[in-house]
Amino acid sequence: MRSPPSIYEYHAHIHSPDAADKHIGDTLAIEVEFESHTGEPVHHINVRIFNKSTNTEVYNKPDEAHVHDTGGAYTFEDHFILSAANGLTEGDWILEAKVWGDEDGLEETTERVEFHVHN
Repeated sequence: MRSPPSIYEYHAHIHSPDAADKHIGDTLAIEVEFESHTGEPVHHINVRIFNKSTNTEVYNKPDEAHVHDTGGAYTFEDHFILSAANGLTEGDWILEAKVWGDEDGLEETTERVEFHVHN
């Protein structure tokens, strides 16, 4: 059975952070470009940070996943302090960026970057 043709051809391009080691106290610059390679609207996005071994989530934005950018691209930017107060500990962490269509899971695409945090 053939898959239906892609309407959105979504991609999530994580420009920042990179995979370089980080330290407690650093400010993590987050920049993710979500785009539809067919020029369709970017309907829903999510960016989260979680511990690779425990799945403990310390960051989950935006508060409202429905962004519906009609220009075919949407850039999400934020800053997050890597601190114990924000739930961070030394270890391996993953920033995950997800984009999907107008219905939950429709043409969902996920990209990840892993990084290590030192004390």
